[in-house]
Amino acid sequence: MGISLLYYGVQLLAGLIAFVTVWGWLPLDHWWVRGVDFPRIQIMVLGIIAWIGMLAFWSEWQMGQWLLFAALNITLAFQLRMVLPYTKLWKKEVQNAKKMPEGEAYQLKIMVSNVLTPNDETHKLIKLVKNKQPDILITLESDEKWQDALNEIESDYPYTVKVPLDNLYGMHLYSKLELIDPTVKNLMIDDIPSIHTQLRLENGRVIWLYCLHPMPPSPTEADKSTTRDAELLMVGKHIKENEQTAILAGDLNDVAWSKTTRRFQRISGLLDPRVGRHFINTFHVKYPFLRWALDHLFHSACFTVVDIERLPSIGSDHFPVLTTLQYEPEEASKQEQNAPAVQSEDFKETENKIQEGKEEGRKVSKEHAEEQSVCE
Repeated sequence: MGISLLYYGVQLLAGLIAFVTVWGWLPLDHWWVRGVDFPRIQIMVLGIIAWIGMLAFWSEWQMGQWLLFAALNITLAFQLRMVLPYTKLWKKEVQNAKKMPEGEAYQLKIMVSNVLTPNDETHKLIKLVKNKQPDILITLESDEKWQDALNEIESDYPYTVKVPLDNLYGMHLYSKLELIDPTVKNLMIDDIPSIHTQLRLENGRVIWLYCLHPMPPSPTEADKSTTRDAELLMVGKHIKENEQTAILAGDLNDVAWSKTTRRFQRISGLLDPRVGRHFINTFHVKYPFLRWALDHLFHSACFTVVDIERLPSIGSDHFPVLTTLQYEPEEASKQEQNAPAVQSEDFKETENKIQEGKEEGRKVSKEHAEEQSVCE
């Protein structure tokens, strides 16, 4: 009896893995479809368990089990294809930084931290910043309380952009390097900001820095991923059209293997330093098996990687991430670093998504304004 239950349990798991994978292929933006993008590592692990479990009973297979095993193989291969690029089994998209003579290596340390607005352990982030000494600190979900606490580090960060909000979308930028004409824009939704600025590196080169935190698709926030997808693609399109050397960082509320993030890379030409290295799973701090990467950094080909480090918890539901890049324009000129090639449908799909995002953004902005007026 126990063996039979195990056999049927394994088949049920295999069927669930196949169903969930195919479900995620539906061309819909609703959260109950796009949410399948996030747990691909977990789906892959469970799929491997189901695969091994089915093989243990192969002598009892009939036609239905053969078909189920074939479906499991196809869907497991798809999940592996999504996940494997973020392991050492894949070719690096960004090269390791070269050793250079002292005084010639221009490095840039960027820390991204979603602090979680209700989190009162502000001292943990301050201690981490003082210890790691990033050149750039980007905080997400930071409100007036966090802004007041971070006053302690401002003597080291003379250039700042502060957008304190209590709606979980506040944002702060602290920089040791000169910020040129920084602006705060609400690209899709009126109360969800992004920071756009030029940044002067130590060698005098000026690049662009974009800090984003779009609304995620979830039952408690956005019904659809439309505005999130459109915001990312809008910035990617802008970077490409203006031939900018750029870095984009923040909590994108998306995973690197989603169709939107992959299209963003192809449209923008920016690189993902995690490809060929390892996962940097930042959310959720409290649930190790339910973790995926929501906090990202993409950059132009003139940078190489010194290090990517997930930092200790600061009491938030996200881990901070510290990425150290090195400016090496020769790597780009030798074509050793290339973003994924643009596909024929990318530009059309990007334009369509941006238009859909603007329409959805107006709708959401109106809803937020009505909710605010009721609260007042």
